[in-house]
Amino acid sequence: MGDPLYVQKGFGLKAQIQDLLQSDYHSQLVDVIRERGHRLTIAGPGGDVELRLAKEFGFCYGVDRAVDLAYETRRHFPQKTIYITNEIIHNPYVNKRLVELGVRFLDGQDGYGIEDVTQDDVVILPAFGVKTTVIDELRQKGCVLVDTTCGSVMNVWRRVKQYAKDGLTSVIHGKYAHEETQATASQATALGGHYLVVRDEGEAQLVCDTITGGPGALSAEAFVHKFKKAISPGFDPAKHLERVGAANQTTMLSTESLHIAAMFGEAMRTRWGKDAGADRFRSFDTICSATQDRQDAILAMGQEGGLDVIVVIGGYNSSNTINLSAMAGTFAPAFHIDGPDEIRSPGEIRHQPYGSKERVVAQGWLPAGPIVVGVTAGASTPNRTIGEVMARILEVRGIDASQLPATAGSAPRPSLETRAMATPAGSRELPII
Repeated sequence: MGDPLYVQKGFGLKAQIQDLLQSDYHSQLVDVIRERGHRLTIAGPGGDVELRLAKEFGFCYGVDRAVDLAYETRRHFPQKTIYITNEIIHNPYVNKRLVELGVRFLDGQDGYGIEDVTQDDVVILPAFGVKTTVIDELRQKGCVLVDTTCGSVMNVWRRVKQYAKDGLTSVIHGKYAHEETQATASQATALGGHYLVVRDEGEAQLVCDTITGGPGALSAEAFVHKFKKAISPGFDPAKHLERVGAANQTTMLSTESLHIAAMFGEAMRTRWGKDAGADRFRSFDTICSATQDRQDAILAMGQEGGLDVIVVIGGYNSSNTINLSAMAGTFAPAFHIDGPDEIRSPGEIRHQPYGSKERVVAQGWLPAGPIVVGVTAGASTPNRTIGEVMARILEVRGIDASQLPATAGSAPRPSLETRAMATPAGSRELPII
């Protein structure tokens, strides 16, 4: 018998929630393009518009599982108060739907905190995981915990916990304020270990120089000041950088994570000799496969060439989407948006440039005449949002997406795009080239 107050595998209600999930997250337009080899060219009044959808995009297995578990939880406990510790994933539409289903967020923004939870309530743990101290506090409440933590995240936890047990400091490539990184770091401190979070190769170089005595080496005081928000309590660089293990936030840019790990390996060999082995340094590739697949797909799309613009869809606080935006921008003008409303016209789009935390309005983003638009989406983005964005791109070029043909053997579902996919009676289908 499992713990009735701790649920990881769901409630066996997948069939009962399937229609709601289909209505909330499916897209007929995405199905159309996928069925046609991820390409769709449509003759429009201003010239042909070709949409190219990346071969891997949108919801990954871990996100699918988290959303499914949240919906099953609501169905299984229709009368109970249900909380979630934070955003289940970094997508505004998904989190808004949970609120509409009656799920309360414990992030303080809506006035709810852990102190409001009672033993009669249910608390969902999001896909990023939560800090061990939060889990301990909730367990003391005696409430039901529904854990949707992604398996890829838990794989990193296993590495970090082993580092802590073996006396190695976990050097985590990630964002210190990100929920996943905070949860991962807490796994180390829960076992008496230490951690250091580095945001990028620049910060990693400072740490490596401190290890080797290189040109960027920091004094102990300067080091603690520089990384004060990104180190474990009591961190002593002279002591806690003698033996390190590399880990990462699973949604970071994979090439950068691998390079940072290599930097630390080289620094440890420089400091301790070329024979410094696993006792001094360990590393494992813990970038999640879905993140890697989406990065590989945008790389393949870009290398194929011919793109006039790339639209990257996902939450503005989604790390994996931000990294897709960085990669896309090396091939064509790239615009990271979170939904169709950011596309105001063919001349104006509101987006978040890579490296910025603020949205800006770009003019003349969509060229006139025949165009090729690449589309990709982060692992937290539902097909519905992707379909709505593509429909909006077509709309501002004078093309009504509601007149596109349905996929073979499927019926259009009027609720799936805000600009309905159902073909009006008597209308003609648009020419697909």
